[in-house]
Amino acid sequence: MLQQRPLGDQILNVVRAHPDCTLDELILNLSRASWVEVLLEVDRMSQSGQLRLTKRNPGLMTTLRAA
Repeated sequence: MLQQRPLGDQILNVVRAHPDCTLDELILNLSRASWVEVLLEVDRMSQSGQLRLTKRNPGLMTTLRAA
């Protein structure tokens, strides 16, 4: 049986492969996780310093970058 990598590792892989991706793009790339799971993990990772969230054009887009 294949084990799936932790969601945080999957998020970092996507963000490293696509610097400055949006939260929507991240969610689309992680189709096995719900948007709520991704959002909670992104929040946890940003608070721990693993991810940086940057707002572009206030209210329109949030981009992610691995710290």
